Amino acid sequence: MPNFECLYYLENNDLYIIEIKRTDLSNDAPIADRFKWLKINKETLEITQLNFASMDSAGEIEERYFAEGYLKFDHKTGTFIEKYNSGQHALARKMDFELPDHLNNSIMESTFGLPLQAE
Repeated sequence: MPNFECLYYLENNDLYIIEIKRTDLSNDAPIADRFKWLKINKETLEITQLNFASMDSAGEIEERYFAEGYLKFDHKTGTFIEKYNSGQHALARKMDFELPDHLNNSIMESTFGLPLQAE
């Protein structure tokens, strides 16, 4: 069964933006298989995998560029700007967190094709 840890966790009232790292794959595995950025609708738990293009980590500001948009964040807040509909989402970054079971199960099912675990 795939195992993962959540490296970055940002959220607002409508969505989560998270980065996960597969911990069950070797360091020789392709980076795109080991690291995934996900945009998750809070109401429906629909997951969209963001297609990573590049990143910049200058000082306290982190930036991630995806085919679907742009994410900029620091240790407290962030903004995700969608490329195609120009939606802009203000986010709060969580440093100390544990993924809720329903979110963890949704990631397992959607990202790794595994059935939901019983709650």
